[in-house]
Amino acid sequence: MVEAVQDAGVIVTGAGGGIGAALARRFAAEGARVVVNDLDAGRAEAVAGEIGGIAVPGDASAVVGPAREALGGTVDVYCANAGVAFEDGDLGGTLDEYSWATSWDVNLMAHVRAAHALLPDWVERGGGRFVSTVSAAGLLTMIGAPSYSVTKHGAYAFAEWLSLTYRHRGIKVHAICPQGVRTDMLSATGSAGDLVLRPTAIEPEDVAEALFRGIAEDRFLILPHPEVAGFYQARAGDPDRWLATMNHIQQKWEAGR
Repeated sequence: MVEAVQDAGVIVTGAGGGIGAALARRFAAEGARVVVNDLDAGRAEAVAGEIGGIAVPGDASAVVGPAREALGGTVDVYCANAGVAFEDGDLGGTLDEYSWATSWDVNLMAHVRAAHALLPDWVERGGGRFVSTVSAAGLLTMIGAPSYSVTKHGAYAFAEWLSLTYRHRGIKVHAICPQGVRTDMLSATGSAGDLVLRPTAIEPEDVAEALFRGIAEDRFLILPHPEVAGFYQARAGDPDRWLATMNHIQQKWEAGR
């Protein structure tokens, strides 16, 4: 058991399935009181019923208020897990305004809105934990998914900013950056995901396990695929070589479409 989360009030967004459901189950198993949030009320209620949690369905951007009330007035951990992914190809054709606007709102601004609602209480209490499900695309990038890649970079940058700004006030931040995970979102990445992500995809429960190891070790960056660390170092050490390698993968994807 991880003492830091026992009896904690926890919100997990996008918890009707996939990584969110795995996180909700793990927090509940560790003794936390869990609010399960999802746009799909039926799925939220199903997971909440399974784990003895509380379903608070709806938009992740507006969940803090009702979830805080459901938890008796205090939120200790917020898991910004809700996300969207689109295979929006490149920018040479028609710009898909919907995928960009939706990605900005769900993948980044929902995190910002949640932090805005949570930070005053956390700063006053001298504690709180913000968990951001980012993706390796937030450290690297993803072919065929510009709106996803760019907004996940933003989510990672926001998590970094939260950590460097508030860690001396007792607030913990974790950024989870997996590659492929066997969820509905992996299917949404289409043929690009099939090429790049599916061969090494892991289970959602593996992501939850990686997070709890990170919590126990008090680590900011959580890498369920350890090899991502090497890719990240290669990107920083020689950007042109890394971009050339990624372009080869792009060409392979284009040839197979």
